[in-house]
Amino acid sequence: MAGVNLVILVGNLGRDPELSYAQNGTAVAKFSIATSEQWKDKATGEKKEQTEWHRIVAFSRLAEICGEYLSKGKQVYIQGRLQTSSWEKDGVTHYATDIIANQMQMLSGNGESANKPAKGVPQKPDDGDIPF
Repeated sequence: MAGVNLVILVGNLGRDPELSYAQNGTAVAKFSIATSEQWKDKATGEKKEQTEWHRIVAFSRLAEICGEYLSKGKQVYIQGRLQTSSWEKDGVTHYATDIIANQMQMLSGNGESANKPAKGVPQKPDDGDIPF
């Protein structure tokens, strides 16, 4: 049976994308977005909020578009897949889960589409996953 690895997020950029190029020339954009959930505590009636940060990686033309048009604070729709990487530092194994974006759409303040979705085929750079 085939599996499904699909992530859809709408959130705000926490920082400007970092655009770099792998040794093979593939563009790589890395940035983070925040999603928030709000609720009212039933016991106290107090308004609560929880923010979750997501690490996004885009490749090729999609990475170049992200690097050119996205900036801190902008709202964005991201569709992609989860990918977990690991590395060892000082004898300790560390893990990070990234969203590998294959579609991005910039959103205006009222949630309407600002322009057409940018689609790209994710490609893994030859130099492997580098934690950020």
